[in-house]
Amino acid sequence: MQIIESPVVSLIGFLLLIALLLYLIARWRWHVFIALLLPIILFGIIPGVQQNSFIQAFETGFGKTLGKIGVVIVLGSVIAEALKQTGAIEVITKSVIAMVGRRRMPLALTLTGFILGIAIFSDVAYVILNPLVHASAAATGTTLAAMSTGLVGALQLTHAIVPPTPGPLAAAALVGADIGKTIVFGGIACLMGSLSSWVWGQFIVGPSIKAEPDKQFTIDHGEVDISGKKVVASFAPIAVPVLLIAMHSLSKIFLPDGHWLNPVFGFLGWPVVALSIGVLLTLFLIDFKSQAKDAKGKWIEDALRVSAMILVVTGLGGSLSEILKGTPVVDYIVGFFQGFDIPSIILPFIIGIIGNMITGSTTVGVITAGSIVAPMLGQLGLSAEAAMLAGASGSVIIKYVNSSYFWVCTSLSRLEVNDAIKAYGGATLVGGLVSFITVWIMWGFGVV
Repeated sequence: MQIIESPVVSLIGFLLLIALLLYLIARWRWHVFIALLLPIILFGIIPGVQQNSFIQAFETGFGKTLGKIGVVIVLGSVIAEALKQTGAIEVITKSVIAMVGRRRMPLALTLTGFILGIAIFSDVAYVILNPLVHASAAATGTTLAAMSTGLVGALQLTHAIVPPTPGPLAAAALVGADIGKTIVFGGIACLMGSLSSWVWGQFIVGPSIKAEPDKQFTIDHGEVDISGKKVVASFAPIAVPVLLIAMHSLSKIFLPDGHWLNPVFGFLGWPVVALSIGVLLTLFLIDFKSQAKDAKGKWIEDALRVSAMILVVTGLGGSLSEILKGTPVVDYIVGFFQGFDIPSIILPFIIGIIGNMITGSTTVGVITAGSIVAPMLGQLGLSAEAAMLAGASGSVIIKYVNSSYFWVCTSLSRLEVNDAIKAYGGATLVGGLVSFITVWIMWGFGVV
């Protein structure tokens, strides 16, 4: 379906579309939904564009993308809401600390961030964990920057890279990536990035930043039950869906085509089923009648509100991708990378960086990278998984003053802005680079 035939006009239109999108967000502070919708519509009135084909591509891309991922995004948000409301986040945190040891609290918090970022929005998780950060720094005599930096980096990395968090889930749908493989290989890349953020905070910049813990956060908020049954119940809504989805992908690799387990894993590992099971498992976290009542209505409504922006932006990303498929601009971009012998995996990484640094949004960065790269994967020689993970790694670089997450962490940790840029901006820079290098190595060896 050819939307526009002129290569020059299509390239100019594409560049103007991207420039206007970023300008509307960065300069005029428009919401990303309108800032993305308006340039796409304006692209449709460029001279030479076949309007009927353009409209068909818009509707096809929007519907196809949300058809794959819409319900899954809502289910993931319901799980996140349940973990937040039932105190499961505190149970997970305390159990990781018990496993790693209080003397290694910065590492324990980093690993906690690595786990929680898979299911919880990073800023929400940091708000909940902030009192523990201050209390731990006061109790151990560790600087606040050393205590918090690994956590800040790890939360953002898994939030950006590992499904079923909405951003990477949406990007995986846009490029057609296998979600199970994305979880497995994204988890490997993200773990390496999280550990590098911890090293950056504890050993490189943290000791030199002398911010003191705030006494208002050092109050003991009570004992948290980390008995075996409670820990299992808290981890299950995250772990079980992730394992089911991963098992489906692994079964396709290791089991023969006609094996009787393939349809079993295929159904249980379908993200809609896997995350529905995760939602049901959150019911075991309910301790009070008020929680039981909220679980039936309020949690779902809150999750739908959180999901709405992700859904519409993801749908528009699918529309943009489908429109670009019908233009010669794809050949231009591919030809540029081939002509200068640039490794193709760098393209989604750079787009992710630009999207995040200008807009301050990891979700915008990863969805923009997926939307633009999706039509050219075959010509670039990139697997869908490698492209998605590279774009997601770039979308973390770098969190600074135009990022709401940066301000949440900076204000709650009581760091000076310049110190926070060094600590938290540095952690996301180092973590994103290490994650990308890990993805590049796996791609180079044909693993992903």
